[in-house]
Amino acid sequence: MSASSVKRYRRDSAKSDDEEENDKYVPYVPVRERKKQQLLKMGRIVQLTAEASAVGKSSSENEHEEESTEESWGRKFNISLLDQHTELKKIAEAKKISAVEKQLKEEEKILESVAEKKALMGVAELAKGIQYEDPIKTSWTPPRYILAKPDSRHEKIREKLRILTDGDNVPPPILTFREMKLPKTVLAALAKRNIKKPSPIQVQGIPAVLAGRDLIGIAFTGSGKTLVFVLPIIMFCLEQELRLPFIKREGPYGLIICPSRELAKQTHDIIQYYCRHLLEAGMPEIRTVLAIGGVPVNDAIAIIQQGAHIMVATPGRLMDMLDKKLVNLDVCRYLCMDEADRMIDMGFEEDVRTIFSYFKGQRQTLLFSATMPKKIQNFAKSALVKPVTINVGRAGAASMNVTQDVEYVKQEAKVVYLLECLQKTSPPVLIFAEKKQDVDAIHEYLLLKGVEAVAIHGGKDQEERYRSVESFRNQEKDVLVATDVASKGLDFPDVQHVINYDMPDDIENYVHRIGRTGRSGSKGLATTFINKATEQFVLLDLKHLLIEAKQKVPPFLGELCSETEKYADLGDGCSYCGGLGHRITECPKLEAVQSKQASNIGRRDYLSNTAADY
Repeated sequence: MSASSVKRYRRDSAKSDDEEENDKYVPYVPVRERKKQQLLKMGRIVQLTAEASAVGKSSSENEHEEESTEESWGRKFNISLLDQHTELKKIAEAKKISAVEKQLKEEEKILESVAEKKALMGVAELAKGIQYEDPIKTSWTPPRYILAKPDSRHEKIREKLRILTDGDNVPPPILTFREMKLPKTVLAALAKRNIKKPSPIQVQGIPAVLAGRDLIGIAFTGSGKTLVFVLPIIMFCLEQELRLPFIKREGPYGLIICPSRELAKQTHDIIQYYCRHLLEAGMPEIRTVLAIGGVPVNDAIAIIQQGAHIMVATPGRLMDMLDKKLVNLDVCRYLCMDEADRMIDMGFEEDVRTIFSYFKGQRQTLLFSATMPKKIQNFAKSALVKPVTINVGRAGAASMNVTQDVEYVKQEAKVVYLLECLQKTSPPVLIFAEKKQDVDAIHEYLLLKGVEAVAIHGGKDQEERYRSVESFRNQEKDVLVATDVASKGLDFPDVQHVINYDMPDDIENYVHRIGRTGRSGSKGLATTFINKATEQFVLLDLKHLLIEAKQKVPPFLGELCSETEKYADLGDGCSYCGGLGHRITECPKLEAVQSKQASNIGRRDYLSNTAADY
């Protein structure tokens, strides 16, 4: 080692000895001061991290930034806890809003993916690309003094009656039947049935239909939807008959399609009631045809041969008659589908599309139901020309006139408990069950106990179904036991009590069932039995339906909660099935449809299908 390197080594080693000496004498720093320095140091680190992440940040890094912001708030010492709490609350709310937006976007995507790509139009119209731009013109106009009134007056009436409308140039609401320009005979016939003034759906619906507009009418059960399409169709047919009488085999001019035979028969009877009054007043005869399954077709053909004005039919029988050329729709200009969503749900969608192809020109199309989810509304609009949507209350909401009791009853105790439930009100009482064998078992049990009861379901022949419904309607029998064939549209004005022996799998069916009571402004009671066999998603829908209708929620229902319940304030529930207890992202009905479609892939027998399927 050279002399210079020895000197340098000694200098360095001396320096390190000094440093070691200095380390032994570190000055004392108080604990409070040390903590302060630590916090400053950590706050500085967090600040640097936030600044670094802010530079060139992308949308995918936003969530990490929020987390770091939250951390920085947790570590800052010079900001009061109240201010920190306020800031953290803002961050949480911002996150919540972004979660809601995310949920809505996801729902829109799902709804778009399940939306029908095939329009609800006739094959010929689709092939030729026929698009009708304007609604059908009619000779009816509202009274001049009503037309002269400002739009603000019309809006006030709609707001007062809770009528929601959607569409271009919606006709004004009219508050009396006389101002709707109905004949005195019809007004007298209405008065005989104790119908003095129009219900909210009639106030807005009848003027819209008389004006020739296509219509989607949604109102709770028992609100008088039938008159909205029955009265205008009679007026239109009367006008046609007076101008140019119908000749043999001509008609029908108006067609009404119903999902069940009982509902079709009831609608036919209502039309005949008003037509009979017009005939007695010296007006021309309006001939109506009833075309339903289970009844000989000869009766319908006899009226068609004379020339029919109005036809009320179920899809199956109508398709059969059109196919065999027993009837044609050459002059038909008025089509109404009652309980339209139920019809599409029951699998009649392709039949409806085929029926549309028999029309030879533009038609006025009306769709009515108490439950119509967004999916069906969007799909139905493809068949309508500049439609008016009239909504009285939420689509799928239960009638506010019905008190809903939900009781936990074990499966084996249900039949015995029925007798106790029948004591709640005086007859007539309606009992609904899901299965045909349950209907027969309940009917037999009640007869053995001395209760005057009748039963109807799809397995019984039509004549027996007629007799049962008529004897119950005429109050010859106290109890009617039925499956869902009696749940849609049937009108039993005096029914005070509906018992759901089973909770249906579909909340829409529940709404239709309980709607058989509390009709036309009267009060009613609905008792529903539930137990462990009931699906949880149905119970969640029921819970939210009870909350919406301001009904008592039993404790065993109140305890139930779902993942998507936090989005309940978004309103309207599932846009696919209308259930309030879940969103479309968790819709069991949609899942069932999709799994069914998936299971059918690769199994289809193409040779067994007709060319109409493609």
